[in-house]
Amino acid sequence: MIDDEAPIRLLCRVNLEAEGMEVLEAPDGPSGLQHARSRKPDVILLDVMMPGLDGWRVAEELLADPETRDIPIIFLTARAEFRDRARGLDIGGVDYVTKPFNPLELAPLVEDVIARVDRGERDVLRHEKLSELRALMEEG
Repeated sequence: MIDDEAPIRLLCRVNLEAEGMEVLEAPDGPSGLQHARSRKPDVILLDVMMPGLDGWRVAEELLADPETRDIPIIFLTARAEFRDRARGLDIGGVDYVTKPFNPLELAPLVEDVIARVDRGERDVLRHEKLSELRALMEEG
Protein backbone atom coordinates (compact mmCIF):
# COMPACT_ATOMS: atom_id res chain seq x y z
CA MET A 1 0.00 0.00 0.00
CA ILE A 2 1.59 3.26 -1.15
CA ASP A 3 -0.41 6.29 0.00
CA ASP A 4 0.57 9.51 1.74
CA GLU A 5 -2.65 9.55 3.79
CA ALA A 6 -2.23 7.59 7.04
CA PRO A 7 -6.01 7.14 7.59
CA ILE A 8 -6.38 5.51 4.15
CA ARG A 9 -3.44 3.20 4.82
CA LEU A 10 -4.98 2.25 8.18
CA LEU A 11 -8.40 1.60 6.63
CA CYS A 12 -6.90 -0.63 3.96
CA ARG A 13 -4.57 -2.44 6.36
CA VAL A 14 -7.34 -3.22 8.86
CA ASN A 15 -9.64 -4.59 6.17
CA LEU A 16 -6.97 -6.59 4.37
CA GLU A 17 -5.45 -8.00 7.56
CA ALA A 18 -8.94 -9.05 8.68
CA GLU A 19 -8.92 -11.33 5.62
CA GLY A 20 -5.52 -12.79 6.52
CA MET A 21 -3.36 -10.68 4.24
CA GLU A 22 -0.01 -9.21 5.22
CA VAL A 23 0.12 -5.49 4.44
CA LEU A 24 3.24 -3.40 3.89
CA GLU A 25 2.76 0.35 4.06
CA ALA A 26 4.69 3.18 2.44
CA PRO A 27 3.84 6.87 3.00
CA ASP A 28 5.45 8.07 -0.24
CA GLY A 29 6.66 7.02 -3.66
CA PRO A 30 10.36 6.52 -2.89
CA SER A 31 9.75 4.29 0.14
CA GLY A 32 7.07 2.43 -1.83
CA LEU A 33 9.56 1.69 -4.59
CA GLN A 34 12.08 0.51 -2.00
CA HIS A 35 9.52 -1.84 -0.37
CA ALA A 36 8.43 -3.19 -3.75
CA ARG A 37 12.00 -3.93 -4.79
CA SER A 38 13.03 -5.52 -1.51
CA ARG A 39 9.83 -7.38 -0.55
CA LYS A 40 8.19 -8.19 -3.94
CA PRO A 41 4.56 -7.95 -2.79
CA ASP A 42 1.79 -9.90 -4.51
CA VAL A 43 -0.03 -6.68 -5.44
CA ILE A 44 0.44 -2.93 -4.95
CA LEU A 45 -2.34 -0.52 -4.01
CA LEU A 46 -1.09 2.83 -5.29
CA ASP A 47 -2.34 6.36 -4.71
CA VAL A 48 -1.78 8.85 -7.52
CA MET A 49 -1.74 12.19 -5.74
CA MET A 50 1.34 12.18 -3.51
CA PRO A 51 3.91 14.91 -2.99
CA GLY A 52 7.23 14.50 -4.74
CA LEU A 53 7.12 11.23 -6.65
CA ASP A 54 3.46 10.81 -7.65
CA GLY A 55 1.73 7.50 -8.32
CA TRP A 56 2.00 7.79 -12.09
CA ARG A 57 5.78 7.97 -11.88
CA VAL A 58 5.94 5.23 -9.23
CA ALA A 59 3.95 2.92 -11.52
CA GLU A 60 6.14 3.75 -14.51
CA GLU A 61 9.28 2.99 -12.49
CA LEU A 62 7.85 -0.26 -11.13
CA LEU A 63 6.77 -1.43 -14.57
CA ALA A 64 10.10 -0.48 -16.18
CA ASP A 65 12.12 -2.46 -13.61
CA PRO A 66 12.56 -6.17 -14.43
CA GLU A 67 12.49 -6.91 -10.69
CA THR A 68 9.03 -5.36 -10.13
CA ARG A 69 7.29 -5.21 -13.52
CA ASP A 70 5.21 -8.33 -12.87
CA ILE A 71 3.69 -7.02 -9.62
CA PRO A 72 0.08 -6.05 -10.39
CA ILE A 73 -0.82 -2.45 -9.57
CA ILE A 74 -4.26 -1.37 -8.44
CA PHE A 75 -4.59 2.40 -8.44
CA LEU A 76 -6.52 3.60 -5.38
CA THR A 77 -7.07 7.31 -5.76
CA ALA A 78 -9.44 10.26 -5.62
CA ARG A 79 -8.64 11.01 -9.28
CA ALA A 80 -11.92 9.82 -10.76
CA GLU A 81 -12.00 11.44 -14.22
CA PHE A 82 -12.13 9.16 -17.24
CA ARG A 83 -8.79 10.37 -18.53
CA ASP A 84 -7.12 9.56 -15.19
CA ARG A 85 -8.64 6.09 -15.10
CA ALA A 86 -7.57 5.49 -18.69
CA ARG A 87 -4.07 6.72 -17.91
CA GLY A 88 -3.75 4.33 -14.98
CA LEU A 89 -4.78 1.37 -17.11
CA ASP A 90 -2.69 2.51 -20.08
CA ILE A 91 0.40 2.81 -17.88
CA GLY A 92 -0.08 -0.81 -16.89
CA GLY A 93 -2.35 -0.88 -13.86
CA VAL A 94 -4.71 -3.85 -13.65
CA ASP A 95 -7.51 -2.00 -11.87
CA TYR A 96 -8.49 1.51 -10.80
CA VAL A 97 -10.50 2.17 -7.63
CA THR A 98 -11.67 5.66 -6.80
CA LYS A 99 -11.92 7.19 -3.35
CA PRO A 100 -14.17 7.12 -1.49
CA PHE A 101 -14.41 3.35 -1.81
CA ASN A 102 -16.09 0.55 0.11
CA PRO A 103 -13.32 -0.93 2.27
CA LEU A 104 -15.20 -4.24 2.52
CA GLU A 105 -14.81 -4.70 -1.25
CA LEU A 106 -11.04 -4.26 -1.14
CA ALA A 107 -9.95 -7.74 0.04
CA PRO A 108 -12.12 -9.61 -2.52
CA LEU A 109 -10.78 -7.33 -5.26
CA VAL A 110 -7.16 -7.96 -4.22
CA GLU A 111 -7.77 -11.72 -4.00
CA ASP A 112 -9.38 -11.74 -7.45
CA VAL A 113 -6.55 -9.74 -9.03
CA ILE A 114 -3.90 -12.03 -7.52
CA ALA A 115 -5.76 -15.17 -8.65
CA ARG A 116 -6.30 -13.87 -12.18
CA VAL A 117 -2.70 -12.69 -12.56
CA ASP A 118 -1.51 -16.10 -11.26
CA ARG A 119 -3.65 -17.74 -13.99
CA GLY A 120 -1.96 -15.59 -16.62
CA GLU A 121 -4.93 -13.26 -17.12
CA ARG A 122 -3.18 -9.96 -16.43
CA ASP A 123 -3.69 -8.57 -19.94
CA VAL A 124 -7.25 -9.91 -20.10
CA LEU A 125 -8.01 -8.14 -16.81
CA ARG A 126 -6.58 -4.84 -18.06
CA HIS A 127 -8.51 -5.10 -21.34
CA GLU A 128 -11.74 -5.82 -19.45
CA LYS A 129 -11.23 -2.70 -17.32
CA LEU A 130 -10.43 -0.60 -20.40
CA SER A 131 -13.55 -1.91 -22.14
CA GLU A 132 -15.67 -1.06 -19.08
CA LEU A 133 -14.18 2.43 -19.07
CA ARG A 134 -14.86 2.93 -22.79
CA ALA A 135 -18.48 1.83 -22.30
CA LEU A 136 -18.88 4.31 -19.43
CA MET A 137 -17.37 7.08 -21.55
CA GLU A 138 -19.82 6.35 -24.38
CA GLU A 139 -22.77 6.48 -21.95
CA GLY A 140 -21.69 9.73 -20.35
